[in-house]
Amino acid sequence: MSDARPALALVDGTAARAPRGRFDADEWFGHQHSTTDELPDPRPLLENLTRSVIEILAGARELEQIARWVDDRVYKHLLKRVVLSTRARQMRGAKATRPAVTIGSVVICHPADGVVEATVVVLGRGRARAVAFRLEGLDRRWRATAIHVL
Repeated sequence: MSDARPALALVDGTAARAPRGRFDADEWFGHQHSTTDELPDPRPLLENLTRSVIEILAGARELEQIARWVDDRVYKHLLKRVVLSTRARQMRGAKATRPAVTIGSVVICHPADGVVEATVVVLGRGRARAVAFRLEGLDRRWRATAIHVL
């Protein structure tokens, strides 16, 4: 018979669990990082996010529609950009319209396991723009941790 500590101890006549150490809730219930093998191909998400971000900045789509694919810092950053572009449109007296864009080249690199950095070229009527992304694998899906429209 071993001298191991009992799982249950009597405290004031009632059974109570013996303390086991500090419990870290984030370790069990927070976001879990995923490896690249556990994640889907990032290209469709990059193309859809690019189109959505351009439409959000043009005022043709609501920011809340992409909230599940971006982290809080990206959401706040895009919200500031939306406010600024809305004010600029109001000053010019222009209406929000859906921009006619096509997705050009998509360049993807993998700097670390479960991380993608990409640049997507967007071709519009009057100009070409680039959108830079950083995607990280969390809970077996991609999540944008940085988005910059150039």
